[in-house]
Amino acid sequence: MKPSRPADRLAPRRTGPVLRATIEYDGGRYRGWQAQVNARTIQGVLLPSLRELVGEDALLHGAGRTDAGVHALGQVASVHLPPGKGAGDLEALRRRWNDLLPADVNVLSLVRAPDAFHARHDAVLRVYRYRFARRRTAFGKPFVYWVKDPLDAAAMDRGAALLAGLHDFRSFCENPEGHDSTLVKVDFARVEEGPPGSDLVLFRIGASHFLWKMVRRLAGVLLEVGAGRLAPADVSRLLAQRPGGADGPARLTVPPSGLFLEAVLYPGEELRPADPLRPGF
Repeated sequence: MKPSRPADRLAPRRTGPVLRATIEYDGGRYRGWQAQVNARTIQGVLLPSLRELVGEDALLHGAGRTDAGVHALGQVASVHLPPGKGAGDLEALRRRWNDLLPADVNVLSLVRAPDAFHARHDAVLRVYRYRFARRRTAFGKPFVYWVKDPLDAAAMDRGAALLAGLHDFRSFCENPEGHDSTLVKVDFARVEEGPPGSDLVLFRIGASHFLWKMVRRLAGVLLEVGAGRLAPADVSRLLAQRPGGADGPARLTVPPSGLFLEAVLYPGEELRPADPLRPGF
C-alpha cells in the first residue's frame, strides 16, 4: 500500500528455485510489511529466519506492503532460494520456518512456483477487508474498529458501489507525489452485514493495487455514510476533490486494527469465499 520503489522493481532474479508462500499475521506489533532499519516488521522477522534455514542469499518479496498495524489473512510472498539450493521437502521447510517465527506470524503454505514468479509484480488482484464492530468486544478489539454510531450498511454499500472502475484516488492517498500514478482500477467494492449476532459490518474491496492509506480512508468515508453524516453520492464528490481540503478523506482515516489483506490472486485464479468471523470475534 506504500509507494513502490525502483530498487524493488529492479530486484534481480535468482537462479535457485522459487517458492510461493502464503502467510497470515497479526500486524498489531509491527511497523508494516517492508523491512526497515530499527523497526520491527513482518518481512524483517520472516527473512532472517528463512536465511537461517536455506542460506544468506535467499530473497523474499511480498505481494502487498501492508502498513503499520495492518493484518493479513492471505499475504503472498515469493521466496527466491540461493543458487544451487534445492527445494527439498517443502512441508518440512514450512514447519521448521514456523518454529523460528513469533506466534503472530504463520506460514500457511509453501509450494513450488515458476522460476519467473514474483509475488508483487505478477499479482492481478489484491483484496482487502475492513471490519467495523457495532458493539464492544473483549476478544476482537485488536481486529475491529468499534463504532458507537448506528451504521446503515445498505447506504454504505451504495457509496462503495461508486468506487468500482478506474478512478484517480489522489485525494484518498498519503503522499500522492511518491507514487508513479494515483490511478487505480477497482474491480469491486461492497459493504455487507456480518453473520447474525456478530454485529459486524464488512467492507471488502478488490483492485489491481492500492495506494498508501487508501483503503483506510475509503473505509473512513463509508463510515461517515453509514452514520448519516455523508450521503452515498458524496463518495463521488470526494473522489473528484484534490488533496488538502479541510473536509477531505485524510481527516477520516480509520485505525489499522480493522484492516486485513484478505487475498492475493494471480492469472487464472478465482476469489474464494472468506470467513467473515476470521479471526475469532
